Amino acid sequence: MAILVTGGAGYIGSHTVLYLNQQGEEVIVLDNLQKGHIDAVQNAKFYQGELKNESLLDEIFTSNQINSVIHFAANSLVGESVEKPLEYYENNVIGSYHLIKKMVEHNVKNIVFSSTAATYGNPVKVPIQENDPTVPTNPYGDTKLAIEKMLKWADGAYGLKSVCLRYFNAAGADPEGKIGEDHTPESHLIPIVLQAALGQRENVAIFGDDYPTEDGTCIRDYIHVLDLAAAHYLALKKLHETEESGVYNLGNGTGFSVKQVIDTCRKVTGKDIAAIMATRRAGDPAVLIASSEKAQTELGWIPKYPTLEEIVSHAWNWHKHHPNGYQK
Repeated sequence: MAILVTGGAGYIGSHTVLYLNQQGEEVIVLDNLQKGHIDAVQNAKFYQGELKNESLLDEIFTSNQINSVIHFAANSLVGESVEKPLEYYENNVIGSYHLIKKMVEHNVKNIVFSSTAATYGNPVKVPIQENDPTVPTNPYGDTKLAIEKMLKWADGAYGLKSVCLRYFNAAGADPEGKIGEDHTPESHLIPIVLQAALGQRENVAIFGDDYPTEDGTCIRDYIHVLDLAAAHYLALKKLHETEESGVYNLGNGTGFSVKQVIDTCRKVTGKDIAAIMATRRAGDPAVLIASSEKAQTELGWIPKYPTLEEIVSHAWNWHKHHPNGYQK
């Protein structure tokens, strides 16, 4: 039996495909390559296309013995979602609707959904727990929450079991350097700092140093991308073993500040990375940290690479050998 990974050519998706291969699983990938990279797909049968293409989904489910789905395919930039909300609802929500519909038709009963901590909006407390209020502050988070709700109702109506994983900042890369992070434009802090280390940027902007944190800069969760991949696999195993749906946060439990990230990148790269102060960005909370206690207890998830230095070291190994990403 095979696992269908939608968005499997993207950053987290491709690392999950790599991890599934290491576990001896058969993997099928569907990706439209709008943001993903075909060179990131390792040892998997590949289909290029859209989730909204129901005939393609029929072909995939008919031609392969698929018993579960890991669903990453989505637009995922917060700022862009505010500028183009209809595009996000069409791609994320309507695309997921077609996928779920075809899963029901083809009697595929298990799905692990890549959700986001953006479903919580501005947290009422830190660390965030799964039963905290979900009040998204942008269309991206709202589309992910809508899909979570769709999956909940599909469970009651059709017996489609799901695990929704809410997490913050995926970071790092395959330790062996086979694949890594390559976004255009790049919006994630660690690769931006490493681009400065490579001389591809003059400096790194710190958006505010007057937050109520120890060093005045924002604190965020950074989780190694392969630890996220492992969590998706454990969630899938739980679905097969218990046939119970669930929602889990994935976080490191402590968080790292912007200045800590920059200092760690300086240490790992040995480069004097220039940082400049900039004004706060509207809507940036001071601290965003997710509690992963439930995932650790119920899924048995224990991050293998929890330290910021490990995360940055693996990312640097990828970026210094692939300064232009997957571009040949």
